[in-house]
Amino acid sequence: MTDAQLHTVATAPERSKPLLEAAHKAAGRVPNLHALMAESPALLEGYQTLHRLAVEATGFTATERTVVWQTVNVAHGCHYCVPAHTAIARAEGIDDAVTEALRDEEPLNEPRLDALRCFTLAVLHKRGQLSPGDMQAFLDAGYDNRAVMDVVAIVAQKLMSNYVNAIFGTPLDDALREFARGSGRRAA
Repeated sequence: MTDAQLHTVATAPERSKPLLEAAHKAAGRVPNLHALMAESPALLEGYQTLHRLAVEATGFTATERTVVWQTVNVAHGCHYCVPAHTAIARAEGIDDAVTEALRDEEPLNEPRLDALRCFTLAVLHKRGQLSPGDMQAFLDAGYDNRAVMDVVAIVAQKLMSNYVNAIFGTPLDDALREFARGSGRRAA
């Protein structure tokens, strides 16, 4: 863990200032992750852009996005993103049973969602070197090549945040504390 500054709009590099202002407008506060990432405008802008595109431009539902986000977060044991995405899921009305199963690394009751969870794990653990069986199982669940690419985009977004949180030990925001508990069995 390395010490790093949690920036405010006043202390952030010039290019990060509007990004922090946008984060504040969206969340009612500047999340500590964004305050930390502000040190690198490239990282913060890339992260925020991928997050926005995950919501606006993928073919996934809110529940499907949560499956991909939390599968990666839990696999990395991210102390920050697991509670953050639990809070996001709650705000979006995602079934708590889905969130809890993901956090507990258990299969999901809905076969299509579980296929998405398994595929995300395959992409992550195999670093994209998927077997024909990995692809076929995902396609047989009703997904398509766009969904494959959307998973890759969301995994890339989560690598940014999970790695930064592991390297710098981002402090958990007060607003997220109620959602914190074990963040997965695997270490980052």
